Amino acid sequence: MAQAQELGALVQQTADRLARQHVVGAVVAAVSEDLVEIRGAGSTGAGRGDAAPGPDTLFEIGSVTKAFTALALACMATAGTVGLDEPLGDLLADGTHVPSRGGRQISLQDLATHTSGLPRLPRGMLLQSLLHPSTPDPYAGCTSDVLLSGLARTRLGAVPGKRFRYSNLGAGLLGPALARRAGTEYEALIVREICAPLGMTDTVVTVDDARAERLARGHSRRGRPTAPWHLADLAGAGGLRSTATDLVAFVRAQLDVGPVPADLAAAIRLSRSVEHRRSPFARVHLGWMAHRLHPRQGAHLQIWHNGGTGGFSSFVGFDPEKRLGVIALGNTQRPVDRPALDLLRTLQAEHGSGRD
Repeated sequence: MAQAQELGALVQQTADRLARQHVVGAVVAAVSEDLVEIRGAGSTGAGRGDAAPGPDTLFEIGSVTKAFTALALACMATAGTVGLDEPLGDLLADGTHVPSRGGRQISLQDLATHTSGLPRLPRGMLLQSLLHPSTPDPYAGCTSDVLLSGLARTRLGAVPGKRFRYSNLGAGLLGPALARRAGTEYEALIVREICAPLGMTDTVVTVDDARAERLARGHSRRGRPTAPWHLADLAGAGGLRSTATDLVAFVRAQLDVGPVPADLAAAIRLSRSVEHRRSPFARVHLGWMAHRLHPRQGAHLQIWHNGGTGGFSSFVGFDPEKRLGVIALGNTQRPVDRPALDLLRTLQAEHGSGRD
């Protein structure tokens, strides 16, 4: 495995590569069992000069939020507060109609593994996005009333638990359902179950005044400033903001590196013990995608999730077998996945080669 100087150089190269690829600003982090390197490039785009974003710059992390929501589910399941196979309808307000198919109800596990049969977007959102493709904050109207009203009129595309179909709606519904069972709000639930135990102080839905000056400005694919996204009651699908520092703590917990409370460690193990196989090489865990590279590429395991909003992109990936992880955050809509995955593969290859 690369030593600190070499690892830092690889991380900086990745950040610089992202900056060259028209990402206004980027922060990249690499995590190993005993090393952490965080480097930035480009600009925050927030009117504070040309300074590069850094470890404590806040970014919208989009669908990486789903990994937090699913881990909150695993935390509550290990505590006995919910059951993975518990029907979604049991956690919603009385009288809420939840569609079913083939005699099977949607379970909480189905939501976290994208096997609920629900469509990708809430009812009515696809038409809205087609008619108004430049809508600056497309999820802002996704309140519980709107979501549950649309849910009652939704037909499932498959029997729950049978087929993978990526769904912002399904993952998003999991957030308020868990919060309602816990007797709190979604953001407070994530802080209580995950952030506080890991010392993560900057992973939030709402950016307060104290954090506002550290918030990067989002940009379109063409580099034009964009408005922030607010996902209302669909926040569990993509509403969190976070920093590289916080996400390093999150990945270190996934790798079982450093102090992790026993109950949270048990929840992490549970989240990865659940899987839905998509192919011989790919599967879905609670909140995570996973694949094993072809033997010619080293047969390394990569567990990951990416995210994107109107002005940001994100990637978090790791190899629990080699205890390696990579984080990439950009304040542009252009994806950061490929450079991040290339860095992870490089680290995996070096680890496998016996370098130290």
